[in-house]
Amino acid sequence: MNKRGFWNALGLLIIGAVFGATLVGNFGYMKKAYAGDVKLGSESEPVQQISGDLQSFEDAFINVAEKVTPSIVEIKVVSKIKENPHEGLPFRIPFEMPKEQEGTGSGVIISDDGYIVTNNHVVENATNVTVTLHDKRQFDAEVVGTDPLTDLAVIKIDADDIQPIHFGNSDKIKVGQWVMAIGNPLSFSSTVTAGIISAKNRSLRLIKDSYGVENFIQTDAVINPGNSGGALVDLHGSLVGINTAIATNGFSPSYIGYGFAIPVNLVKAVAEDLIENGEVSRGYIGVRIEAVSDATARAVGLDKPKGVLIQGIVEDGAAAEKDIKEGDIILKIDDKEVTQPNELQSYIAQKRAGDTVKLTLYRDGETIERYVTLKAPKNKAKTHRKKGEKKKGKHKIETKEFGNIGLTVRDLYNNEYDEYGVDNGVMVVKTERFGKADEAGIGRGLVITEADRQKIENVEQLEEVLKDKEGGAILLKVVYPDGSKRFVGLEVPEE
Repeated sequence: MNKRGFWNALGLLIIGAVFGATLVGNFGYMKKAYAGDVKLGSESEPVQQISGDLQSFEDAFINVAEKVTPSIVEIKVVSKIKENPHEGLPFRIPFEMPKEQEGTGSGVIISDDGYIVTNNHVVENATNVTVTLHDKRQFDAEVVGTDPLTDLAVIKIDADDIQPIHFGNSDKIKVGQWVMAIGNPLSFSSTVTAGIISAKNRSLRLIKDSYGVENFIQTDAVINPGNSGGALVDLHGSLVGINTAIATNGFSPSYIGYGFAIPVNLVKAVAEDLIENGEVSRGYIGVRIEAVSDATARAVGLDKPKGVLIQGIVEDGAAAEKDIKEGDIILKIDDKEVTQPNELQSYIAQKRAGDTVKLTLYRDGETIERYVTLKAPKNKAKTHRKKGEKKKGKHKIETKEFGNIGLTVRDLYNNEYDEYGVDNGVMVVKTERFGKADEAGIGRGLVITEADRQKIENVEQLEEVLKDKEGGAILLKVVYPDGSKRFVGLEVPEE
């Protein structure tokens, strides 16, 4: 190539390189980005301005979270576990299980001198309890007292500059009311969630004791393991409950929709007793009760199901000393209406032995009042079987089927009077599945001793009483093989 051709080719290469760089730069492939050149977000106004009632509503949650969270503590517990975890197993595990375990929960400061309320199951069998405050200070805690029957406990720390929570009134809370749950779920400290009160007066049968008190507030505010012992507060920032349990699907112990809290009025009564005495001096009426069904209400003449039915009287209990009878219905206690057994139990749990309460009872179509002085239980209620009077001589055993209620009964054999501890009655030998008797909980092996408050001596007498009640309902008294007794409301359709 000659000199002229060389310089022409070199010029074309330089022009092409400059032109290519310009194109690439214009298409953004080589442009260097600077922070000042980037515009993030829209320059227009927000989608909606929050003001007025909506702003106040949002501020309420913010203020409660800021002011209440310092009253909530994290609790770490080292506790003893079952000494022999292999007991009852059909095989022996060839290694040692640890004798202690560590767990976490929440607590609520209830006094400026360091008392904290939490759940009994959080500190149960504790050998060491450590409390961490919202400001990260840590203290060793003393267990002041526990009450397994309400799943509550009180612990204490020696600390200055702490903030006790304000107590609300759980009797005044309403379903649909906004609440906030504050605690330490899943080891996430100072977690705040919100929801509404979904229901009141829930019983979950978590406390496996006949004297257990369950009257939970149900909420859809998210509660998870670690929230136990934390606070459920209203939008005033007042404590309305102590978070205790969650509803699970049986596979995961985490939240799937609902949590449950112990009402603050019960919490306050138990905490005061534990602080003062180290234990709860609880009083009892001494009755065995259950809810009034629609059939029972119709059988006794109530306009609708209400109150709680007295199924039994505890021997030597407070009720046994007054004119209170099996089959009476408690409509009110101290002028407070009750519709479920746990409502009555929760109210009584706030009283002490020696306190007097007024019971408004329904009996034989009339309303009466009785004043009962509560007593502490000496022992748990026992069933005392009355020895029956054995029938003498042989008598014909009759059997009768009542198709309209799905029930077949027969007269008692001589030996069954003593076996059941009764003087009269008829034996249930069969119930039809999904029949009226089956729906009422009447099963084979029960003895019917009363119908419509009349003693039943034989099948013929029961037939007469049932015939008179066709198209309505009847109250039966039944006796179980262990000697325990129960009243049952039963619908009696026409034949």
